[in-house]
Amino acid sequence: NTIMITMEIDLSLIGMEKGRQYETIITTQNNEGTKHAAPIGVLCSGKDTILNRIFKGSHTLDNIVSQKEFVVNICNSPELFTESLIDDLGDEHFNDDLSLKDADAYFRCRVIKLTEAVKQSDPIKSSGEAIVIKSEVVDLTIKKETAAFNRGFGYVIESLTNFLRFDLVEGEQKEFYIKRFNEAYRIVNKVGTKQDIKAMHKIKKELKNKGHDL
Repeated sequence: NTIMITMEIDLSLIGMEKGRQYETIITTQNNEGTKHAAPIGVLCSGKDTILNRIFKGSHTLDNIVSQKEFVVNICNSPELFTESLIDDLGDEHFNDDLSLKDADAYFRCRVIKLTEAVKQSDPIKSSGEAIVIKSEVVDLTIKKETAAFNRGFGYVIESLTNFLRFDLVEGEQKEFYIKRFNEAYRIVNKVGTKQDIKAMHKIKKELKNKGHDL
């Protein structure tokens, strides 16, 4: 059964905690009504507010700047994330309210503030030209019990998978695993949940105790 939440909106109901980033599919439309979907990270900044940092030149950013509203879809479908990035999702994937039919939950956002954000150290683009979008959540629909996906957990699992390999390899292979772990550690500390961060700290401590130079 679909649960409509229209009174007190609280993003923790879909597993989002303040200060953490989650992987979502954002749906928008342009002035002509053409719908667009794209995987976009969402930073939870409060129980009813979010932040996005989106590079200039994307359809999603153009549509958000134009319409001042958009929909954030929560789902755990690898196919849907892949299709929304590589292919243009057809109208058959969308509901009339711009949400995705296969989403487990979704919330509608209204833009509060747009801020130019130039980050010289950005690893993707040297100039890092982007817009930071602060939005308020105006309604939340939960179709089934779910939690927004945080990629920190995936890095914890990968690090655990590689944990025993540190003892089995030497030379370049060991350097490879050390680099993988350090990158995972960096990302989890940036976007992961408190539990993810605690787990990575424990893994790092154990690796150091075993004599590995991280």
